Amino acid sequence: MYIVTAEEMYKVDRETISTVGLDGKILMENAGREASKEIEKRITKEDKAVILIGSGNNGGDGFVIARVLAEAGYSIKVVQVAKDEKITGDAAYHKEVYQQFGGQVEHYYENITDVALKEADVIIDAMLGIGVRGELRGDILTVTKQVNKQNAYVISIDIPSGLPAEEGIAHFQAIEADTTIMIGAVKQSAVCQNTSSYYGEWIVVDIGFPEKLFHTHTKRHLWQQSDFQESFPKREVNSHKGNHGRGLVIGGSESMPGSVLMTTKAALRTGAGLLTTASVKNVISMIAGKSPEAMYISTSETNGCITGIDNIELSGFDAIAIGVGLGRSDETAKGIFPSLLQFNGPIIIDADGLYHLKPYLAAFASRQPPLILTPHPGELAALMDVSVSDLLMEPFKYSSEFTNRFNCYLLLKGKYTIITDPDGNQIVESSGNPGLAKGGSGDVLTGMVLAMVMQSRSIFEGINNACFLHGKSADLLVQERHSEQDLLAGDVIQGIPKAIRTFS
Repeated sequence: MYIVTAEEMYKVDRETISTVGLDGKILMENAGREASKEIEKRITKEDKAVILIGSGNNGGDGFVIARVLAEAGYSIKVVQVAKDEKITGDAAYHKEVYQQFGGQVEHYYENITDVALKEADVIIDAMLGIGVRGELRGDILTVTKQVNKQNAYVISIDIPSGLPAEEGIAHFQAIEADTTIMIGAVKQSAVCQNTSSYYGEWIVVDIGFPEKLFHTHTKRHLWQQSDFQESFPKREVNSHKGNHGRGLVIGGSESMPGSVLMTTKAALRTGAGLLTTASVKNVISMIAGKSPEAMYISTSETNGCITGIDNIELSGFDAIAIGVGLGRSDETAKGIFPSLLQFNGPIIIDADGLYHLKPYLAAFASRQPPLILTPHPGELAALMDVSVSDLLMEPFKYSSEFTNRFNCYLLLKGKYTIITDPDGNQIVESSGNPGLAKGGSGDVLTGMVLAMVMQSRSIFEGINNACFLHGKSADLLVQERHSEQDLLAGDVIQGIPKAIRTFS
């Protein structure tokens, strides 16, 4: 499923009409009919529905929806929040068809419309589409404020009116929808922190845009179960432990022994063939009995923190994960990072590893083997010398800039996790729930990324699938026996087998 900006969506729409030859009136009919199917799943014929219609294609979709719902026996009232001369082109055609079917159109008057909205059980918002520029004004602004005061169930078509379709816009007024039925593709603002809440629940309907056009115009995708199933590694009958990766986890300190234990257990549970954990002696003595399937190596240490890995033959491993529970001693970074720069395989850096990374980032970027970073927004903002608020306003842009500059894979964690590869391809993974907002969740994810990277056809697929499994494990646990309050990172590890059985 593709994720688009307004400009990208317009290109797909125009080329579908001009190059492929699918008439705009047909696309509008398809959009209205597909949206109506979703609306009918959510309302009853006893509900009083008000459809707010503006100018442009979004309004044209609204006229098709009005006709389809009226013909199906639903109780609807159409309010046109635009002057007649503004209804042109394909939208005017579908308005005329709606009226030829006997449909009535009321024009917006503030007091009358306000009463209609207060009496409505359902409000269908088809006022403005993805072409909004600047803040709302006039009648549209008044209606938007009126809608947001109501207790009615609000359904927006394609995008909540007034909302920008892309990231990076801070000032706007918009409909606060309970459900948004997006047309053709996910709009970028639906997966950005400052705008996603306006969409409510959302769904995408297919109206006939050719996939090849999306492939041409956007590098952003939503990772879905079908993607996971197609790319999740399957084991051969005669496979052995060496076929599924020899991984090394470097981390842990006397004050944070649990983090490296969770990373170790998560990597094993996600299918790593052989796993070795390197940590200080006391940490190993604390955790080895809790994960006997792993092997362990003691590192050099000072005051309970790792200060060197010279005794480890790194060439014997396929991939390394470093950073969880590492601590922030300067001696730790000086004793580990120069050695890691010589490793000829994928390196995953998380947590305290990211804290130490900045002075070494250019050197890591110059390596040929893959570098994989798994920051939360605060960690990435620190690496880029930007504010967290600026980063969250344009997470796609900053992620792309960072991976392009440092030739790495970036996993920016959040409700909508954004995974970016060095070529600028971006995946959004949206599974998971607020139960993951606990210490240790990132440590678990790091272990899963390590395991999946060693087993997958590509680094990118491995990262995407690790995020999918991580979120789905949490979702299944909350559905079946946990709440978002009591869910622990260790529970997520135990949920991995169920997630694999359910979704692979």
